[in-house]
Amino acid sequence: MPNETQYLTSEKFAELSKELDILKTERRKEVAESLEYAKKLGDLSENAEYHQAREEQAEVEDRINRLEQLLKHAVLADKGSSEVVTVGTTLRIQRDGDNKSYLYTIVGSEEADMSHGKISNISPLGSALIGRKKGDTVTVSTPNGDIKYTIVIIK
Repeated sequence: MPNETQYLTSEKFAELSKELDILKTERRKEVAESLEYAKKLGDLSENAEYHQAREEQAEVEDRINRLEQLLKHAVLADKGSSEVVTVGTTLRIQRDGDNKSYLYTIVGSEEADMSHGKISNISPLGSALIGRKKGDTVTVSTPNGDIKYTIVIIK
């Protein structure tokens, strides 16, 4: 992920910024206090509380580093174009031979969540849709064969 462009909506950027702030202020302090308490318990080589606190400290620091890198290199992608599919575009597509249509929003991989209709720009379907226009048909290769989708509406 270090060199991979990450697209974020302004809402997700704000959410991750808030998480980073909490980790740097509150969580670091809580972990440091746990570590101090565990040190006072004695022999560190057999001190489960100390080892747990160190593990927790490493997890917090890893998450802080990941969030800092993500936010530093993030590209904000809000409401996409209504002409061409880009990151941030909401669109309705219809599967070939199916009367049902599907509403999706193209988002960066950090925000992808199929249960909320958010598909990643680097997923097979998302990448096939990027750059396309209303009425275009895309083909997506799946383990069960190729599936064709037509873009019905770009919002």
